[in-house]
Amino acid sequence: MAGRLKVGVLISGRGSNLQALIDAAKDPSYPAEIVLVLSNKPDAKGLERAAGAGIATAVISHKDFADRKSFDGAMTEALESAGVELICLAGFMRLLSAEFVEHWRDRMINIHPSLLPLLPGLDTHERALEMGLRLHGCSVHFVRQEMDSGPLIGQAAVPVLPDDDAESLAARVLEAEHRLYPACLKLLAEGRVKVEGERCRVEGTPSAQALVNPLA
Repeated sequence: MAGRLKVGVLISGRGSNLQALIDAAKDPSYPAEIVLVLSNKPDAKGLERAAGAGIATAVISHKDFADRKSFDGAMTEALESAGVELICLAGFMRLLSAEFVEHWRDRMINIHPSLLPLLPGLDTHERALEMGLRLHGCSVHFVRQEMDSGPLIGQAAVPVLPDDDAESLAARVLEAEHRLYPACLKLLAEGRVKVEGERCRVEGTPSAQALVNPLA
């Protein structure tokens, strides 16, 4: 398909959300293609997933750089050399410099395991249970300098069941992530997401369609 959006995916680990994106992009009618998977860890399982799908990979270790800015600069060089137009963060466990975030402003998205702005940061499933939440979920958003902030593109909600522990709740949320991330990337690649201030507007479709119900 001509004109597919060229995507780079940044990972640090197993790459389960990467796999969801790879699976979606296998369909020639899907409007985005992954042209590079980049990891800061050479043993990241996601690199094997990418290689198995015939996708170019790169390893840029943060340990090889004196500071975060130079590390981020090396990543930008690799991404731009591959023709990347949009970055998907998928379990990339490094803080990004302000320069990197600004360079890729409105061209970099992330998936987070909570219904933002609730529960930014780590251990979201444990915290959801401690708070007694009845709904939990995940969010796809544009990246800003403040962690887990930025305009929301889509969210998926899942129930918190009475007998849930952190592991069972995490599994339910992960299933929702694997549906939500490709759906949001598709909307972006089709040019249907517009950033207005710090909010997103999805054109040509009711906003509810950006909400995925994994139990449906």
